Amino acid sequence: MLFNSLHFLIFFPIVLGIYYLMPQKIRTYWLLAASYYFYMCWNVKYVLLLLFSTVVTYMSGLALAKCSQDAKGIRYKKLCVAVSFILNLSILFLFKYLDFGIASLNQILGHLHIELNAPAFDLLLPVGISFYTFQALGYTMDVYRGEIYAEKNFFRYALFVSFFPQLVAGPIERSKNLLRQLDKPASPSFDSLRDGFLLMLWGYFLKVVLADRIAVFVDTAYGDIETYTGVYLIVATVLFAVQIYCDFSGYSVIAMGAAKMLGISLMENFNAPYLSTSVSEFWRRWHISLSTWFRDYLYIPLGGNRRGKVRKYVNLLITFGVSGLWHGANWTYVVWGLLNGTYQMIGEVLRPFRKKVAGFLEIKEDSLSHKGLRMVTTFLLVDLSWVFFRANTVFEGLRIVKRMLTAKNHWVWFDGSLYECGLNESNFRFMIWGILLLLVVDICKYKGIRLREIMARQDYWAQCLCVITAVFGILLFGMWGAGYDAANFIYFQF
Repeated sequence: MLFNSLHFLIFFPIVLGIYYLMPQKIRTYWLLAASYYFYMCWNVKYVLLLLFSTVVTYMSGLALAKCSQDAKGIRYKKLCVAVSFILNLSILFLFKYLDFGIASLNQILGHLHIELNAPAFDLLLPVGISFYTFQALGYTMDVYRGEIYAEKNFFRYALFVSFFPQLVAGPIERSKNLLRQLDKPASPSFDSLRDGFLLMLWGYFLKVVLADRIAVFVDTAYGDIETYTGVYLIVATVLFAVQIYCDFSGYSVIAMGAAKMLGISLMENFNAPYLSTSVSEFWRRWHISLSTWFRDYLYIPLGGNRRGKVRKYVNLLITFGVSGLWHGANWTYVVWGLLNGTYQMIGEVLRPFRKKVAGFLEIKEDSLSHKGLRMVTTFLLVDLSWVFFRANTVFEGLRIVKRMLTAKNHWVWFDGSLYECGLNESNFRFMIWGILLLLVVDICKYKGIRLREIMARQDYWAQCLCVITAVFGILLFGMWGAGYDAANFIYFQF
């Protein structure tokens, strides 16, 4: 069930209305039933995988709570964590990485003139499996570290793993935030309903008005790199950076809004990432729930930055390599992850040199011009890495980079040819205005200006007028497709 489908627009008001009409004691069961129905709308059989992950991590939490603090108890704790991780990651590997591993092995052996020809299993990837698996494993680690209690109510824990607004594409919630809120559900309030609805409207604008409109141009150019070369690919690559931001943050914002209307606050997943002045800052603002998960449960356990610079850089590359692989079973994602890790490593190595140059040239690092230059540089570096994220193969990504760097068709900027790449002139111009609006909103967020609070201080008639205008604008300018064919979210494939 897609957020931008008619099915969800009927499903959610029903769930919300019944949720607030029923006694508080049974709301957990209602949300759990709604969450499982939400997931079963994709594939009924794969709900068993969700249930398996839930049962394994629930039992591991109870086992961890019973372990003593002596040496023997600590060994049992480590064994419980190991079993939980092995079972969950085995399922993830089976459905997501088995065919990738077989194909890679066949290719490697082929270069060595060894024929294996192992057959592919061609298993259908269960939607959201990477997200709910990591969320459940995060709970196991939190109980192991003593950061949260072991949940004894199975149904409440099952709701934590399967909570439908963020089930299939995040944010990857922490048990310390979501599980504790589910333990004491909030009462309905006008403020939470209003704020949640406004968040959902903004998320729908990002997805159906901007991301899906940009996708038409990007898919056209990347779908035929022989015809649309040079400048077309430059524009498409820049637009893809905006598309994936709008698509993924749009989902996260809709999820936050839906949860808010149910009285639950989810963590912020994006914080104006393209206004970052370094790649490391970008990753503190982009997909925050995943980047902090890898920081807390992989980078720090590997040693973090506590064992010298060389080990720190190795840990950084491992973390980003695994992060890339988490996104998909393709070497393009690994290259994308390693490239972002390499950016940060080089940036840290060159930091003393940059400071000396800035001091010698008397450049103020907090000046607007210097920050602007760093923002543009960071965006270009991140955007270059997006090429491999979007390409079908690493070699195709390299070809795209080469064609952008050797662009010769610069007349495309001026002769209107860009309007022939999927979007006509009016849609292209509307897209640009939408991106500018996104930039303004992100600047406000970057500066700590909360637009929803400003709207909340206005008269009710003004609030209603803004909401009605936004609803009609989304319905009128959204890219709904023929026969209301709702477009999938990019991160659903992960």
